[in-house]
Amino acid sequence: MRHRKDHRKLSRTASHRRAVLRNLVTALFQYERIETTVAKAKEARRLAERLITFGKRGDVAARRHVDTFIMRPDVTRKLFATIAPWYTERQGGYTRIVRIGRRLGDAGETAYLELVKSTEQKETERQARIAAAEAKETTRKGDKPEKKAKAEAAPGGEAERPKRGRRKEGGPDTSPAPAKKAPRRSVTTG
Repeated sequence: MRHRKDHRKLSRTASHRRAVLRNLVTALFQYERIETTVAKAKEARRLAERLITFGKRGDVAARRHVDTFIMRPDVTRKLFATIAPWYTERQGGYTRIVRIGRRLGDAGETAYLELVKSTEQKETERQARIAAAEAKETTRKGDKPEKKAKAEAAPGGEAERPKRGRRKEGGPDTSPAPAKKAPRRSVTTG
């Protein structure tokens, strides 16, 4: 019986388990959504929610405590500067586990572990993604006409130069003839 046994051991030693959970929580704060197994997600969720609560406190002791667990200093800064302020009005429930099915290799049940966001945050991120996609599209389309215009404006532009491998108008074909391959000979051993 597992009475009063609180945590999942995840089939790992204590040091390995701590390292796995540190990596998961760091990745969660860095990318705001990760894919992992359900058991690991449930364990990482406990630690992530505690660290967000420390981030909401925001004092030096809380920052030092979080620094001992999170692997990267830039992720710690992100937690205190951007993630913790999202949840100032919220008293817990900062993460969500969404089950997505089983893995093909070992049929392990997988899930997304993600930070819960308000509808305003989702809308602003959506608008930012749309704006980035439009900017990328305009730069992609905008580059081609500029290159063509530069080539035509240059002395001896593209219109005046003959294309390689094509026949000139009214003249003989100047492209080299394709090389003939030698016939294959079969070698018999015997």
